[in-house]
Amino acid sequence: MSLKIMPKNVLPDWVATLNDRFRLVGPKKAAEKYLFAEINSAEDLYLDSPPSVLPPKKYVMPPRENLLHYRLDGSRSEATIDAIPTVIFGLHTCDIHALLLLDYMFAKGFTDQHYQAHRENTYLVSIECLKPCTKHAFCRDMGTASADDGYDLHFLDLDDVYIIDVNSRKGETLLQDCRNIFDALPPDIERLNQALRQKWQKFQYRLDFDIVEMSDLLGHTYESDLWPELGARCLACGMCTNVCPTCYCFDVSDEADLQLQNGNRSRRWDSCQVNSFSEVAGGHDFRASQATRLRHRFMRKGKYQLDACGMVGCVGCGRCATSCLVHITPIEVFNSLYQRNQASTREGTRS
Repeated sequence: MSLKIMPKNVLPDWVATLNDRFRLVGPKKAAEKYLFAEINSAEDLYLDSPPSVLPPKKYVMPPRENLLHYRLDGSRSEATIDAIPTVIFGLHTCDIHALLLLDYMFAKGFTDQHYQAHRENTYLVSIECLKPCTKHAFCRDMGTASADDGYDLHFLDLDDVYIIDVNSRKGETLLQDCRNIFDALPPDIERLNQALRQKWQKFQYRLDFDIVEMSDLLGHTYESDLWPELGARCLACGMCTNVCPTCYCFDVSDEADLQLQNGNRSRRWDSCQVNSFSEVAGGHDFRASQATRLRHRFMRKGKYQLDACGMVGCVGCGRCATSCLVHITPIEVFNSLYQRNQASTREGTRS
């Protein structure tokens, strides 16, 4: 909608003003890691941090959330929605793409009223990554190293000032009480373009193939012998899905009080990688081996969601690679599949 200039010395007062109106969360440092947590002042913010341990999706899809309160006799049933107006600072562009995917999935078919309530009360303030944030990141390959939508305000650091892309009415609302911000002028736009030109020189492609080939590649390698090899390494701990910004599987449970009069229904994050996830009535498990569960995860990230809605299910943030105890990384998996498929194709051509 417009570009604004904010001198860096204005940021603390602006954050303090917002703190009176909203719950503010952003990347904070804790024991050499970075977490999205509540902040009280700009001093708490680490806007140039690497990816947080847990993605910011936890504020629109909490790890555990009450859904419904009811009477066991059926006389009353009431949805419990607790959506706190929240400003999330410092989202990377990969997390913006992840939230766009969640927005799509939770609005498709039956709209999830709890997700929508959180989302409507959430303001997204993202920041441009001007250099790769971790050795495991491959956001340029996945097309998520930049974003032109999905945020309310988007910051880019120009040393002494921030240039801000105001992208929505909600973004305008955040800035309405901020003094000493200015419209961007042509010299500011030139500085912006120069910063972006320098940025792309630092971002290298990490995959051996183009993202447009990924869906077909995964389809051709569904029976690859790589899956049993990785399955033998995998611990089925579920860490990869717990830290993933695009995973949205959950389990639902009911709890009754001791007098069996009232009950609560809640949901919590679940993982397709744990042993019990795909077990159904009668003890049948249609993905009983860890190899098939791990294959399902990569198929979902690189093929199923891309085919279904045209959006990548993996945003290249590298969180799963950082968290994996046995060092299974998406870059390794995708490149290994590509190389083995190429070798198989060459062998078939010779024969």
